[in-house]
Amino acid sequence: MGKLVVTAFVSLDGVHQAPGGPQEDTRDGFTQGGWSVPYGDEDFGRFVDGVFSRAGAFLLGRRTYDIFAAYWPKVTDPADPIAGKLNGLPKYVVSGTLTDPGWAGTTVIGGDLAKEVTDLKERTDGELQVHGSATLAQSLFALGLVDTLHLLTFPVVLGAGRRLFPEGSAPTAFRHTGGEVTAAGVSVQSYDLAGRPEYGTYELPKSP
Repeated sequence: MGKLVVTAFVSLDGVHQAPGGPQEDTRDGFTQGGWSVPYGDEDFGRFVDGVFSRAGAFLLGRRTYDIFAAYWPKVTDPADPIAGKLNGLPKYVVSGTLTDPGWAGTTVIGGDLAKEVTDLKERTDGELQVHGSATLAQSLFALGLVDTLHLLTFPVVLGAGRRLFPEGSAPTAFRHTGGEVTAAGVSVQSYDLAGRPEYGTYELPKSP
């Protein structure tokens, strides 16, 4: 059974929207698209290449799927470690409206997300990976279907934009499994989900 792995780019204030380009996602008047690009150094590239090397299939939300489908099929260099995986491996897009995806190897899924994704995990050899796809990722966290989160935090505050974990997200605990900081200052941390949070107190002990 494969693991469901989410890789997410966020700013210091938790914004997840449009890290890759100015026109990627301008919803709500967002004007700061492409904010992650200046930090894309060799350390960053090495980590991302490593993530894609473990992929067995991809699970994408409709918006991210459309962005990827407009770009990656045009990258035909067989040595490109990301394009080779995205173009060659199975892709599943969650959509209630897409009927005829043009990107080879794509299957549209809908209906019961928990059942569909559980089935995908069971038949995926390697990691079932989610990239971008914030709305889908939020649903997967809420359903308890995510096994691993790679959270890349960039040294920038944006002050506006959609968050990966918005108000009302399900309380969730994570176990840290490894990490690094790139030369450009991106904190790359990996976590496995560990159920619900535990709580304690720092109150002073009562006097005898």
